[in-house]
Amino acid sequence: MRKAFNDYIGVFDSGVGGISVLKHLTEQLPNENFLFYGDSANAPYGEKSVEQVRALAFDIVRRMVEDGVKAIVIACNTATSAAAKELRCAFELPIIGVEPALKPAATASGRHRVLVMATPVTLSLQKYRDLWDRYAGYAECVSCSCPGLAKRIERGRLDAPDLTALIEKLIGCYRGRVDSVVLGCTHYPFVSDQIRGVLGSHVTLYDGGAGTAGELKNVLTQKQLLTRAATPGGVLFQSSLKQPSEITLYRHFYHFNL
Repeated sequence: MRKAFNDYIGVFDSGVGGISVLKHLTEQLPNENFLFYGDSANAPYGEKSVEQVRALAFDIVRRMVEDGVKAIVIACNTATSAAAKELRCAFELPIIGVEPALKPAATASGRHRVLVMATPVTLSLQKYRDLWDRYAGYAECVSCSCPGLAKRIERGRLDAPDLTALIEKLIGCYRGRVDSVVLGCTHYPFVSDQIRGVLGSHVTLYDGGAGTAGELKNVLTQKQLLTRAATPGGVLFQSSLKQPSEITLYRHFYHFNL
């Protein structure tokens, strides 16, 4: 029996943030079909316990596997750090995660001062500490926990003054002190303009979306799972909130010009 999403690639996040990764995926793999699931009813993951995040991720992946997807992208830094290893042990299909783009930021040529913005959980886990140990020595790096930012982005209205005020509160003290910023949460690319507005227009921003898309393409190629379709694929949006307005919000973020 053909499953509902046979030949689809499943993508999930705690909410709208993973759509920034989804945009990279559809750009690099335009003929593939994608099923995006936003767990907005439980957002944000970055302020939950590791055990909670892991349980939520397992529930989502289990449903996607049952629906017949051929691969899964964890479009969430927190869920990748908390659950990717365990998910790969439990399920046989390819599971690709995302991680803060500290490597390209820290190893960029010239003297470099790097700010890593991420959720509290992402910064607390061993996966991030391992990444820090490997690459932070290449530059002058500092980590900045940003509680509340993903949750605020989840609400939309990105041009509202309160969002800019929150970013100012979180990172304003680094104005003039950094050359680049690692966007260590997939929500953060949607407020790139506001981050530059606080830190300065010269600041270079790095996120892990393009690297995740490249890794997915490589894995699908190696496993001969790339679609044979010659026509453009599509995206189906789902949300744990099960409200039409949430799907409308997802589509709005998908068409947002990053």
